[in-house]
Amino acid sequence: MSPSPQPLSRGRVLEAAIRVADRGGVEAITMRRVARELGVEAMSLYHHVPNKDAILDGVVDAVFAAIKLPSAGCGDWRDAIRARASSARAVLARHSWALGLMDSRRDPGPATLRHHDAVLGVLRKAGFTLPMAAHAVSLIDSYIGGFVLQEANLPMTTPDELGEVAGGILGHLAADELPYLTEMIVDHALQPGYDHTSEFGYGLDLILDALEARRMPDTTT
Repeated sequence: MSPSPQPLSRGRVLEAAIRVADRGGVEAITMRRVARELGVEAMSLYHHVPNKDAILDGVVDAVFAAIKLPSAGCGDWRDAIRARASSARAVLARHSWALGLMDSRRDPGPATLRHHDAVLGVLRKAGFTLPMAAHAVSLIDSYIGGFVLQEANLPMTTPDELGEVAGGILGHLAADELPYLTEMIVDHALQPGYDHTSEFGYGLDLILDALEARRMPDTTT
């Protein structure tokens, strides 16, 4: 076991745990594996984190800290939420294992709390009622999480890979029996310039436009 090049700290332990999870998922995070990642004995970790739960709480907070905080003073609330959603998608694409953890921890850290407060602040200052702000957060975060999870499981990431996958499907597709699926693949997905990742922005805009329509309380009744 090679010696640790730097003194241990809570931050270094959490960084190592994130690297472990990036390779093997959240179930790979154990005190022993994190210690091995750092080149130390597992007992050394207990000087900085009391147990595995503390590591899990810490990595969730680190993921939240990496997501850009929305600013309530940027003008249109949709711009602030759109920027935050894009940042969340990028961060979670690198750490998709965190999706199952982010809402499950009972002891959220300071970055997590600041993040949620900032999102709610944008919505409340834009005129959302408290119930509508809760609806908006739930809807937007469900969309981000679902899209990231879908992307993480797609069998292709580049246009060339998309062409290979789509070509393989077309090879045994009965076009006369499944005309609409054939049309979608041939006339849309395989057309030059198609980028499935652009669907994220389109869907997000639909959600934001729908929330804008319900943003202000109805005073006509």
